[in-house]
Amino acid sequence: MSKLARITALFFLVLFLIPKRQFGQKLQRDEIKELAQQYTLTSFPMLKELLSIPNDAFFKDDIEKNIQWCENAFENRGFSTQRLETPSVPLLLAERKHRKAKKTVLVYLQVDGQPVDSTKWFQQSPYVPTLKKLNNSGEWEPISWESIKDYQDDWRVFARSASDAKGPVSMFLTALDAANENGISPNYNIKVIMDFEEELGSPQLPEAVLRNKEQLSADMLIIFDGPRHITNRPTLTFGARGIATLQVTTYGPIVPQHSGHFGNYAPNPALRLSKLLASMKDDEGRVTIKGFYEGIEIDGATEKILKAVPDDEKQIMERLQIAETDKVGSYYQEAIQYPSLNIRGIQSGWVYEKVRTIVPDHAVAELDVRLVLESDPERLITLIKDHIKSQGYVVIDREPTRGERLQHPKIATVIHEISYQSFRTDFNSEVGVWLTKALENAFGETPIRIRMSGGSIPISPFVTTLGIPAVTVPTVNRDNNQHSPNENLRLGNYREGIQTMIAILNQEL
Repeated sequence: MSKLARITALFFLVLFLIPKRQFGQKLQRDEIKELAQQYTLTSFPMLKELLSIPNDAFFKDDIEKNIQWCENAFENRGFSTQRLETPSVPLLLAERKHRKAKKTVLVYLQVDGQPVDSTKWFQQSPYVPTLKKLNNSGEWEPISWESIKDYQDDWRVFARSASDAKGPVSMFLTALDAANENGISPNYNIKVIMDFEEELGSPQLPEAVLRNKEQLSADMLIIFDGPRHITNRPTLTFGARGIATLQVTTYGPIVPQHSGHFGNYAPNPALRLSKLLASMKDDEGRVTIKGFYEGIEIDGATEKILKAVPDDEKQIMERLQIAETDKVGSYYQEAIQYPSLNIRGIQSGWVYEKVRTIVPDHAVAELDVRLVLESDPERLITLIKDHIKSQGYVVIDREPTRGERLQHPKIATVIHEISYQSFRTDFNSEVGVWLTKALENAFGETPIRIRMSGGSIPISPFVTTLGIPAVTVPTVNRDNNQHSPNENLRLGNYREGIQTMIAILNQEL
């Protein structure tokens, strides 16, 4: 046998011995599931490390530690990273190109978390991740972190941002490790944009996207954020409501007054504010401001999409412990297709142990308006302000002067901010079909596909400025206490989140 023949024979022998997926063959369902199980176990130290870094966006020094952690994590996985500077803290862009890729997928990850009140957490600290299981009394009982090597699906890790949304960050990094080490090479380029001010409403995001349009250019956007459907089945969400906020202040005497001396004489701003807010909705929760719901129609095709979501209305009500629902829609999915007007907080005077017998000097209500694609946010804000005027108030955007207080019986200070608009993507879009196939391959069933979520995520700048469709891939458990004390991540969801993301990396585009 000639030297060339021997080399050729050796080449084909090596080719035969190397697993076929090293050369681009995609994984099957059982292989994806097996990899997810394997890499879940090896990733727990990374999850614990990430959750241990304080990430309240109000503390920039802590955010810097998170940025540095993410830079190292992605650079160690073959990504180049770039800080996109803003007036506050930067966004972080990571990019990795793949051979023969013709398209680019942009991935959105959130890394910051809500502020914490450590006194409300049943553990040492919200930034000391604690493994817990449910005991016979129905309480979450701490167990040794070492036990995680033999974890059960219903055990949970309690920590700030466990679900919202550092858990998905760890899932994605773990899926990248599984792909890199097992010959899964996506046929698309990946860009990852990391947001460190999402819980502040991502105030710098719209301008940053506009200024870095070229660096962020992509064919589609996927968002790893949010909880699955309440059934905990694989889920895709094709839109989200936007959000605007208002602060409404009414006034009484210049300083709080003794209620014995001035009750029945000095107008009470808390009463006036309560009546003003009550005038905005009827007894069944519908906004009474004329034109507020204008432009929203649920046609037959949309109705079919909404009713395909397997919601159990009775179960939802039992979970919320409510006897009836508002009547904006006749069922949950229909209700969240409309803009909402919500009182998220009221303050006036003092309550509980600090209560005192006074007529308050002012009353404040914080409102949020959830936006849908058909509604112009500026128009809705104007409708609300006009309604306040119709109730006899002079509307200003600052504290009233002495002269104004003496001249006008009813003054309301209204300050508003439009954070971001809604977005919605068609089920049959390229990204929708691609992600549906990936999840079908991972779990053997068509995912629950939700037209629009009730919550808000700051994605519209990408959709509008970059002109790309977006779909959210939620993975975490719905009962995760996000934004609240004792936030947690169910370990079964963590593993299936990794399984989901391996399947997406495995799915050809």
